[in-house]
Amino acid sequence: MQEEKSAPCKTDMKPWILSKKKGWKSLEVGLNTKLDVYWDFTAAKYDSNPEPLEGFFLALVHDNEIVLLLGDMKEEAYSKAQAKTPAADNYMISRKEHIFGRRHYAAKVQFGERGRTHDILIECNARGKEPRLSVKVDKQIVVQVKRLMWKFRGNQTILVDGYPVELFWDVHNWLFSPSDCHAVFMFQTSLPDRSWSSLASSTSLFQWHHTPNSSSSVKETDNNRFSLLLYAWKVD
Repeated sequence: MQEEKSAPCKTDMKPWILSKKKGWKSLEVGLNTKLDVYWDFTAAKYDSNPEPLEGFFLALVHDNEIVLLLGDMKEEAYSKAQAKTPAADNYMISRKEHIFGRRHYAAKVQFGERGRTHDILIECNARGKEPRLSVKVDKQIVVQVKRLMWKFRGNQTILVDGYPVELFWDVHNWLFSPSDCHAVFMFQTSLPDRSWSSLASSTSLFQWHHTPNSSSSVKETDNNRFSLLLYAWKVD
């Protein structure tokens, strides 16, 4: 049997593991499997969010090879971990977040390794006779849902940095289950054969201004596959 060249890796980090800004820790993640975690946040730069923008690294090492590397300090990570260069690059393919609010819910997302970071704002008015839902990306409305009592679940395709992104929403709990007040949103990139120009001309897709860093076409490569899953919790 031919050995597979790559495999998905799911990481669920506990915050207390990174209680110090710089360090190393060895973890047992299964039968006879050891995973080493290296991190350095001493020079990390932040904005209004707890996630650092630059000046940091977090590396997961198995069998002297970095299997997951986050941050922009790649050389420092390899030096600290004394690890060999992997046979293939690692790409983040999915991410899950819990966000909280009363009416507005904010998050950040980057589609593709070379894409820029986008601001997502979800607004839902679940009270009144006509509940409505809207989703903004970089302050521009990409989805508006009226008659939410009948359309509490759905999906719509939008464009971000030249990538077609499928947006799914499920706000049933916000409307009908007050005791379980969380909704679910998922942003998932798709990889059709059509070019960006054909997508932009489609009336079923929403397009906003194309940025200089965005691609003129959609390439079917693994590093373009990404999904963001948001659990939006209503706080009274």
